[in-house]
Amino acid sequence: MLAKQWLDNAHGIMNKIEETQFENIKKAAEIMADSIEKERWVHTFGCGHATLPIQDMYPRIGGFVGFHPMLELPLTFFTNITKGMSVQNFVFLERVEGYGAEIMKGYRFHKDDCFWLFSHTGINAVNIDIALKVKEMGNKLIVFGSAAEAKGKETRHSSGKTLFDLADVVVDTCVPIQDASVSLKNHFDKIGPVSTMAFVTAVWMTVITTAEILADRGVKLYIHPSHNVPGDTTAKDRLEECLKVYKDRVEGV
Repeated sequence: MLAKQWLDNAHGIMNKIEETQFENIKKAAEIMADSIEKERWVHTFGCGHATLPIQDMYPRIGGFVGFHPMLELPLTFFTNITKGMSVQNFVFLERVEGYGAEIMKGYRFHKDDCFWLFSHTGINAVNIDIALKVKEMGNKLIVFGSAAEAKGKETRHSSGKTLFDLADVVVDTCVPIQDASVSLKNHFDKIGPVSTMAFVTAVWMTVITTAEILADRGVKLYIHPSHNVPGDTTAKDRLEECLKVYKDRVEGV
């Protein structure tokens, strides 16, 4: 079955992340822990399917306060094939130089914030705009993507830089540049992408490592609880506490 082939491919990528990326994940988590310990933010940004790991991070069960999504609707809601916010619009917008700089104007940042960007290839202009602004501000930049496979790909930004060139820490998702991983009889293009699975795997390895570092430092985490455990009568109160802390902190963003 081709499903087994996809599963084998996914297992192989997860194993490669485990074998090669723990050191970089620890470096990224240290930076994130430094920001969160100071009650500042890990600002997260991506386009298209690279927004999915951001949406899985917080708010959700088992996540915790400290991660702030910078999600631009035209770069996130791209599933329309016709009419407004169509996939054609999205493909155009993520390549428009200057758009990322305008996105950054919508927020206020602090010197103790850090930034976590997601991109499979690291070559599109809007991500690089964001990264260049982060470097100009002097904040730390963490990038997740298929860094080794994307090496040598030509950037679409006039700076001549890719997203991976600008990062302080890169975590390689170890995904083939084509992303789709399974050949199909009588078809030229492959099916079965694996980049989302790799992003989410690397994200939770990193978020959990960040939590471990903060717990070892004695920092209280505001963890989004499960609402589904029978007999847990305090989950609603713990959730309200998390959301209050988030709202209080985000007022400064």
